[in-house]
Parts: sequence; structure tokens; C-alpha cells
Amino acid sequence: MRWGRTPEQQHLVDTVREFASRHVAPVAPDLDRQPNPADCFSWAIVEEASRLGIRTLTLAQEYGGAGVDSLTAAMVIEELARADLGVSVIFAQTLKIAQTLQRACTPEQARQFLPAFARNDRGLLAIAITEPDVSSDYIIPFDHPTAQFRTTAVRADGTWVLNGRKHFISNGNRAMLYLVFAQTDRSASLVHGSTCFLVPRETPGFSIGRVHDKMGERLVNNAELVFQDCRVPDAQVLGRVNDGFALLREFFPASNAYAAASVLGVAQAAYERTLQWTRTRAQGGRRLIDHDTTAADLAEMRMLIDAARAYVYVAASEADRTGGMDPTLGALPKVFAARVAWRVVTRALELHGGYGYMRETGVEKLVRDAAAFLHSDGANRSLLLKAARFIRDGP
Repeated sequence: MRWGRTPEQQHLVDTVREFASRHVAPVAPDLDRQPNPADCFSWAIVEEASRLGIRTLTLAQEYGGAGVDSLTAAMVIEELARADLGVSVIFAQTLKIAQTLQRACTPEQARQFLPAFARNDRGLLAIAITEPDVSSDYIIPFDHPTAQFRTTAVRADGTWVLNGRKHFISNGNRAMLYLVFAQTDRSASLVHGSTCFLVPRETPGFSIGRVHDKMGERLVNNAELVFQDCRVPDAQVLGRVNDGFALLREFFPASNAYAAASVLGVAQAAYERTLQWTRTRAQGGRRLIDHDTTAADLAEMRMLIDAARAYVYVAASEADRTGGMDPTLGALPKVFAARVAWRVVTRALELHGGYGYMRETGVEKLVRDAAAFLHSDGANRSLLLKAARFIRDGP
């Protein structure tokens, strides 16, 4: 459904659909099956997306981007995910971080980092928060002095010295610039004692650890980041010292909507495959779609996808408002979209019968991909607890 798209939005979505059908969908199955997780990534896809301006869509025109709003970006992200979830995540991460940088950077930081990002056809971005021992504590968040990042930043000789390790970081081994959260006040919780640093890839003391071998969402690399006496100057502190979480509150309102749009694209792809399958596969003397139970299953899939999309679009639209956004929109749309996607892909698996379990139909890949977002961008249970806190403490 077009959902009242403007002509400009529809043209952009059509352009992205053509790009994804020509440059992503044909290669995604083979890339997904590479035994080395690092080999699942494709620079060719990123470079072609750069040529079309997809990588810099949310960047302001003054920096060489298109300056699209969050709703338009969510439409693009879903469209990419119809071809492959991992590719969608590559760009969803970059698009949201580009938005954050131009809002949160000082003028000097913007001049230093944004034009270089725009010029680089391989310019991807990453945000490093999750650690081996710290994940849901920052999602909910848990505001207690015992809840701290293990990655620390200490002042020494006029710079900040970072030590520690991050993991599960999307674009972790591919990005040119990282937003790294580190504990800077050891007497406070991560909520009130952490700081965000801008860390270019080439910074001494910063290296890439292992690339995680994931069940699904394989076309985006997730990797470990290692900091060993990594020195970062004061000029690369993003926001205020000991107030890194203000960045998450103030400048990442669309993050949840983009995650929801990504997994929603998986659900849409599963529905479209199943619709085509049931229109051609015959059982009991009739096409599958002519059986009432199958038709009802398809109707439910369509209903759930449409409802999830409406929720995502509301969240994305609200993200661009100045103040007054319902805070539950920063948690619940992703939970709902992930649940919808899981229900849709498992129903698609059932309706394909034994063929659904075989790689040839592509359904098993969609099942593996959808499973990622039961956990990615915040585990569903953690996000529900986060929203529950807003509901409990709100008006």
C-alpha cells in the first residue's frame, strides 16, 4: 500500500526497489551462505548505493545529501529489507547516525567529519554501545552505580585514553567513523557517568576483533571493537562529558522506527513469496489460495503487516517533531514489528510445506533473518520493560 506517499517519496521508493532488485536480491542468497561471516558483506552493493545517493539520504543538502525526513528514510529502509535484511541494516545504521551527527556535532566537528563521510563511496557509520557484559542495562536503562560500561575513558596528558571492548556492533569492521560510549565517571551509573566519543577507524590503539558468525542477517557484519590505550582528543567528545545518554534521548528518536522498518521488510518479503506460492501451488484439486484456511492465513498476514507499518510510520513521523514525542514510540513499534515478522515468516514456512524448509524457496533465510530482531536493537523483553517504565512514570 502507498500510505499517502508524496510523488517524491514514491519516486524514491521505486528507485530503491529497482536498485535492490538488480543489485541486492540476485546476490543475497550466495552471500548469505559464505562460511566466513566477513565474506557475507559486499562493498559493490555499498558503492552502487552511494552512486544513487542512498547512503547519504538523511544527510543535509549542505553536506551533499538529500536531507530526507525520518518517515521517508523508514520507507527506504523497509524497501531495502524486502531484498535483504542485512543490507537494510547497513544503511539504517548509517542513515540514523548521519542524522545524529549533523544535529549533535559542534560546527568544527561537522566540518571535520561530515564532508569526508559524504565523499567516501564506502563511508559507513557505526555506534558502539553494547559490551559482552553490558547490554539490556543500557536499553531499559538500569540507573545504579553497579551498572557501568566496562570500556573506560580516562583523562591523561590532555587527551582521553580509552580501554575496553565492544561487541555485536553493526558495521563494526566496515565503518569509517564510530560513536563510542565509555565510562568516564566510575562513581556513577552508565546513565550519568558515560561519554560519547567520535573515533575514526584509523585512530591508534583502536582495532577490530572477531566478526560474529550469526544465524541470520548475515549481509551486515557485526564485529568486536578493541580499545587499547586509544587516545581521543577533547575535540572528539560528542555532546557533554558524563552525559552521553542525553545523545540517545535527544538525537536518536528514529532509531527504533528504522529497526522496525527493517524487520517489517522481511515480513513483507515473506508475505509476497507466500502469496505467489499459494497462487500457483495446487493441493486437493485446487490452488492453495482457494482453500479457506489458507486464504484466512494470508489475510491475517496482510493485516498484521499493514498494522505494523502504520505503527512504524507514526513513530518515524513523530521522531522529527520538536519535543512532545510519546516515549513509548521509541520502543514498542520495533517490538510489534518483530513479533509480526516472526508470526508471518513462520506461517509462510508452514504454507510452503516441505519446500519451505529447503533453501531453494528462500523462506528458511527469511525465518533466520526475522529471528535476529527478536533481539537486535534491544531485546523485545527489554524494550517492553523500557516502555512499561514510561507508562508507569508518565502522566
